[in-house]
Amino acid sequence: MERKVANLRVREVGTLGGNLCFSDPHSDPATFLLALDAEVEYDGTQRSLSEFLVGPYETALAHGQLLHSVRIPLPREGTRIAHRKLSFHERPAATVACAVRVEGGSIAEARVAVGSVGPRAVLATGAAGALAGASVEDDDRLRSAAALAAEEGGAVEDANGSAEYKEQLVRVLVERCVRDALS
Repeated sequence: MERKVANLRVREVGTLGGNLCFSDPHSDPATFLLALDAEVEYDGTQRSLSEFLVGPYETALAHGQLLHSVRIPLPREGTRIAHRKLSFHERPAATVACAVRVEGGSIAEARVAVGSVGPRAVLATGAAGALAGASVEDDDRLRSAAALAAEEGGAVEDANGSAEYKEQLVRVLVERCVRDALS
């Protein structure tokens, strides 16, 4: 993900904490970090990233508070992670990140995050639930999970396309992301 995140200017000058505090709905790191179950700490408060990201350009930080750290837990053994996005003019229209843990040919655990389509990056918990327990070759469950992720993404119309178009992008990207993680 690090080679494809944002654009050259952001990669060379920006910081992860600054990116999260800016809370741009079209930001790559938030989506990726949601899939990894990242947490943030500020002024003695520790929160999940999904609690921290409140809305477009809005976080749970109160006036005068500073982000102290971003904590990314080590993925459990057997976890595979994939990140995909579709961008126009260096601006993502849809971003998806999937973390799946495989045991014995089945998906034991999954986290699916969707960003750039709605007001903020979100965890697609229904999609993750649909994947849990599925055989790695169960295409029907994968399509169902992708459809759920498209619904949960909260797509809105903007310069990158209609909500329906973005939902279709999410469906395609989730399928590809999960297949990437499983390959």
